[in-house]
Amino acid sequence: MLLTITMTRRPATDLGYLLHKNPGRRHDFQFPFGRAYVFYPQATRDRCTAALLLDVDPVGLVRRADKDDQTIDRYVNDRPYVASSFMSVALSRVYRTAMTGRSKERRELAEMAIPFEARLAVLPCRGGEAFLRSLFEPLGYTVEAKGHPLDEKFPEWGASRYLTVTLKKETVLKDLLTHLYVLIPVLDDDKHYWVGEDEIQKLLRHGQTWLATHPERERIVERYLRHRRRLARQALAQLLDEDQSDPDAEEETHGREEEEAEERIGLSEQRIGAVLAVLRSGGAQRVADLGCGSGRLLQRLLDDASFEQILGMDVSYRALEAAQRRLRWENLPPRKKARMTLIQGSLTYRDSRLAGFDAAVLLEVIEHLDEARLRSFERVVFEFAQPRTVVMTTPNVEYNVRFEGLPAGKMRHRDHRFEWTRERFEAWAREVAGRHRYTPRFLPVGSVDAEVGPPTQMAVFERTDSKG
Repeated sequence: MLLTITMTRRPATDLGYLLHKNPGRRHDFQFPFGRAYVFYPQATRDRCTAALLLDVDPVGLVRRADKDDQTIDRYVNDRPYVASSFMSVALSRVYRTAMTGRSKERRELAEMAIPFEARLAVLPCRGGEAFLRSLFEPLGYTVEAKGHPLDEKFPEWGASRYLTVTLKKETVLKDLLTHLYVLIPVLDDDKHYWVGEDEIQKLLRHGQTWLATHPERERIVERYLRHRRRLARQALAQLLDEDQSDPDAEEETHGREEEEAEERIGLSEQRIGAVLAVLRSGGAQRVADLGCGSGRLLQRLLDDASFEQILGMDVSYRALEAAQRRLRWENLPPRKKARMTLIQGSLTYRDSRLAGFDAAVLLEVIEHLDEARLRSFERVVFEFAQPRTVVMTTPNVEYNVRFEGLPAGKMRHRDHRFEWTRERFEAWAREVAGRHRYTPRFLPVGSVDAEVGPPTQMAVFERTDSKG
């Protein structure tokens, strides 16, 4: 398997300093699964290419395999010929210093965005070219992919899952290497070694500057951790938590930003009041607050004895700790405490703990999700949890022009992935309701402006086959 990295910034031979590999000689590395070689097929002032050739020993792989594994793919497989987790391991060792962003002789270059071209001779892509592009293009790469047939002698068999891939971007070298390290095994959707909790820390370390905001972060985490659901949940929770730096401080800062825009009209209290009115009128006794944050709604629910079972869920442990502080958890009377459960979880993963509730509330939550993940969220709430009632609020972007100090075209919260118009929100809500046998109705929250509508829009979904 072969990876080449080409630099064209003059003098291009400075690539040797960045990679800590002298272009004038070959570099050899021994691994348990084979050998790696670094050499420079081209090294001129205008263009320099470093090649990492990984020669995997197929006999050695069989000897190291599980002795109880008697399947034929133990002997017949593509591992010696394609870029996979073997390549990631080689990258982390061969280019270890370069991946840290250090260069003793060319420190300024190591921190500089430079035009690079990386080429992987044969890359297995489970998910095809579309998935390949969905991983690299959001990171700013220009992607070129050439497919290969299953067998050139039998074109009717169609295309294989193998691509020759070229990636081009003006970037810092350590970022290029880090992206390759994480995403090569993600595309292959396999790893040659056991994946445990230490793999979470590898992923978070290498993805700390980009993974949290990547639109495919859930699929990247799932595949990188070999679909081990518990590990994936843990990684996503830590990833999103770390993305907020200090969630309590961020919550306070972001909340203050939003409140500064909305405090004049007391919108936060109006939202909570509107949600409580819907829950009470519907006779809900078991309520799940999904994306509960610091627990404002939970506090009001707990103060009303008609709500007999209350669940608060958030992806951030620290947010849940903030909710406990708000609720004065340690000092709650036993009966009151027994009505409340706080759990950590993600709204894009099926969770049996969310089943059995009369109502689920999503108070200013969906706009914090990437639009690409809304379908996963939809299935978690409407298909799997199936509460009798779903109450959802989200900003009305049309109203933003009425907030003083909010620049035109800006959203109310820096972490919002989108803010929808009334038409867009209602269209989406009707589609979701239609797919899952719910009936939606729409209510304004806050004073309705004749031109731009209410500041907050609410959808109430009632399950059409619910009883009593």
